[in-house]
Amino acid sequence: MKIIGITGTLGAGKGTIVDYLVDKYGFKHFSVRGYLIEVMQAKGLEINRDNMVITANGLRATYGPSYIAEALHKQAIATNQNCIIESIRTLGEIEALRAKGNFTLFSVDTDRQIRYDRILIRGSETDKVSFETFVENEERELTASDPNKQNLSACMALADVHFTNNGTFEELYLQVDKALNTK
Repeated sequence: MKIIGITGTLGAGKGTIVDYLVDKYGFKHFSVRGYLIEVMQAKGLEINRDNMVITANGLRATYGPSYIAEALHKQAIATNQNCIIESIRTLGEIEALRAKGNFTLFSVDTDRQIRYDRILIRGSETDKVSFETFVENEERELTASDPNKQNLSACMALADVHFTNNGTFEELYLQVDKALNTK
């Protein structure tokens, strides 16, 4: 049983990698975003990026920096299948998941303008923003000294495998295949 976590910048291709692992390799998918949406719906909150960040940071501040990832890890272990946890955003999550063993962290990045163009096409409820807002959101999530807040730069630096996704789906899939065959 493999447990893979995935981190990366906004719109870089985390979901594309997840879909590929699910479709080609039969991985079971566990989503931080999905988890947060359930929590937000239970609280009657509007689904948007600001509320998602506030909810995630609040859960981490109350229950610890690794709370969300550990909840998803517990669900993953129960499946006894290869699993991917999307999207790792704090150092505490990485530390907790690595301590459990049998964990690999993937990161993915892409040029900023390409990522913005991709999120416009994706069009989820958290993607309907101007380029300026996209950049502000990303800057807010790239670094943080508070362990309960997103620190994508530090998470990506700790990844076992790094993907650059400036090309085609097929080019990204080849990178994923190579990573799986060497891990």
